[in-house]
Amino acid sequence: MKVLPALSALGDESRLQLVIKLCRNGPQSIARLTEGAGISRQGVTKHLHALHEAGLVRRERSGREQIWRLEPKRLDEVRRYLAQISQQWDDALERLKAAVEKEH
Repeated sequence: MKVLPALSALGDESRLQLVIKLCRNGPQSIARLTEGAGISRQGVTKHLHALHEAGLVRRERSGREQIWRLEPKRLDEVRRYLAQISQQWDDALERLKAAVEKEH
């Protein structure tokens, strides 16, 4: 499934925090994303590249800086996938509840 690389990338706390920062503050440079991240600029760059490979972010040049922004379409795919999984679990729990209540 094509959302699995995105879920894997978001499973890392540092990457998730970068995505949250981009969601809250919009496109940003590596320098801004490094502020308060608790990891080096090189570490942030490594995590951004992993997010890029998963299709969650993209980069653009602005002069000498690289500006990173979210890929909302990819995040929406992940959201829909998680909603589908959540619904499947809800349905399974309802079936289990009905089976338990039927026995009593």
